[in-house]
Amino acid sequence: MKKLLVIATAFLAVLTLAACGSKSATTTKTVKIGVVGTDDRIWNAIAKKAKKQNIKIKLVHFTDYNQPNAALKQGSIDLNAFQHYYFLDQWNKSNKGTIKAIGKTVIAPIRLYGGKGVTSIKGIKKGSQIVIPNDPTNEGRALTLLQTAGLITLKKAALPTPNDITKNKLNLKIVPVDASQTARQLSSVSAAVINDSTAQDAKLDSKDAIYVEPVNKASKQWINIIAANKKDVNNKTYQKIVKLYQTEATKKLLKKYYGNEEIPAWDITLK
Repeated sequence: MKKLLVIATAFLAVLTLAACGSKSATTTKTVKIGVVGTDDRIWNAIAKKAKKQNIKIKLVHFTDYNQPNAALKQGSIDLNAFQHYYFLDQWNKSNKGTIKAIGKTVIAPIRLYGGKGVTSIKGIKKGSQIVIPNDPTNEGRALTLLQTAGLITLKKAALPTPNDITKNKLNLKIVPVDASQTARQLSSVSAAVINDSTAQDAKLDSKDAIYVEPVNKASKQWINIIAANKKDVNNKTYQKIVKLYQTEATKKLLKKYYGNEEIPAWDITLK
């Protein structure tokens, strides 16, 4: 009888362990998040906290800005975190998309970097070449930056293009290229407008920028977001990830790693 009791107890213990293992496996949820760029330090920190809540974050890297929304719409990823409000709005209009923002992350001001020994705006001479990103929203943003810097004048347009330039006193040659190529052009042009993530990947020091996009009321459209498909806006797991991102701990990490390059935007007051 004692032997039977020992065997029965051992059998029950095995069943209990198996059940616990099964329960653990079923309650851990994997969430694929699409990102652009290779600097994962902030998301790696979020992933560690998410793991404690039985959420496994898997980052999916893309090389250009057109891929993550298409992947989200198709369902190959669950969320993405790479774009600002304006980019999402334009993408939805162009692709009949219904992707929605579910949380704010940062504002990442774009910067004008000098090339060929150019260390200030004054160093940009007549006939100089300046490269800018060629995707519609960032192209318009870059042109607005050049106007704010006093290099060109634009006519009023919701999304300016080079055709909207009305004054170009220095006869600058403004060349749109793929955003991922802007930093690489610095060795052959006078200046380049470069997105934050591209500048980071190119190991550019933001302190070397010769002009920085001002952060003000007009910056609301440039706030970066975590986005989901419309049907998943209220998904509890996804909302947990947003909350894990929007913390004081994340603010400290952003300051530590990026200084003023990436500004926490979920509770910012724009003036």
